[in-house]
Amino acid sequence: MAFGVKREELERWKARAARGEIAFLTHYWHEPRFKGVKTVTKVGCDDLDKLAGWCAANGLDPKHIHRRQPFPHYDLIGGKQKEVLMREGLWEQLERFKLL
Repeated sequence: MAFGVKREELERWKARAARGEIAFLTHYWHEPRFKGVKTVTKVGCDDLDKLAGWCAANGLDPKHIHRRQPFPHYDLIGGKQKEVLMREGLWEQLERFKLL
């Protein structure tokens, strides 16, 4: 389940991903399989080749892309989530979700 994201943020993420941009959306998350993990960042892009390339460039295995239509995405969690958000300069998401 997702928490802490506004409809406007979700719509902006969807629009960017649909345009073939690499789009980031962080939200609170509860998934019993991942104990202690409280947030996830969805990295979305409608262009699967571009998203796969982004994954490879960031040391992530593209086979873990969720190939859901219309918004394919990769779920970032844990240390890699923080690392990527910092590298991308997404400080608002890091601060709001207390990832620093």
